[in-house]
Parts: sequence; C-alpha cells; structure tokens
Amino acid sequence: MTGKPRALSGGLELSVYRITEEALTNVLKHARPSQVTVTLAYRDGSIDVAVTDDGATGLARAPVGDEDPRDASMTSEPARHGLVGMRERVAVLGGELEFGHRPGGGFRVAARLPTGGGAGAPAAPARRTTGE
Repeated sequence: MTGKPRALSGGLELSVYRITEEALTNVLKHARPSQVTVTLAYRDGSIDVAVTDDGATGLARAPVGDEDPRDASMTSEPARHGLVGMRERVAVLGGELEFGHRPGGGFRVAARLPTGGGAGAPAAPARRTTGE
C-alpha cells in the first residue's frame, strides 16, 4: 500500500473490494501462479488497485481438485465474465481499467477509481494491454 489511507465512500470501498476479489478469483481459475501481488495506492483524486501474477499466460482454467490438468485446457471455454464485470463496475464510477498479459508471463489487472465522486462522470474505456 502506498499513499495516505483515507475514508472512501461505501460504494467506492465495495468496488475496490469486488475488483480485487474478482481479479484474485481469475488468478485461481486460470493462472497457476507461484506469486500474486495486490497493490493499493491512495493518490490525489483517485485510488489505484492492481493484481499481478506470474502464472500461465493462457486463458484455460486451472484444474480443480482431482481433475487432470491435460483435460482443463481442452474442455473449458475462456470465460471473460469477470473482466466484463470489472469493466462495468469501473465505468459506473468513471474510472479506468487496464488488463493484459505481462512480458515473460503472468497477467495484470489494474483499476484507477476517482475518489471525488465519480458517479455519472465520463468513463474511460477498458484497455487490454500486452505488457507493462
């Protein structure tokens, strides 16, 4: 965490939590990482949250329980509902969302949300990135 923590509106605080929760869920479903980093940065006029992993770059979900890992990539459709939900949540608040594969492996989801209101503000489109 960086910056000086401050109180956030209930809706904004819940959005930061839900974006982080969904990004971490995606890591568990798809990445098989050895490391995941969550960063929170309080800035003048915004709060940034980022979830970065060093896992697999494919979108096939990770095997669950006793599933054979060779079957997981063959039978699952890449689901993007989580990214769509994050994009919608960020847009409602007038924020920005970036996501994409990182050079050398892994994936990153990053959101910047305005702290000075945001509801009804023009939303920046989500941007898919190919690296940092």
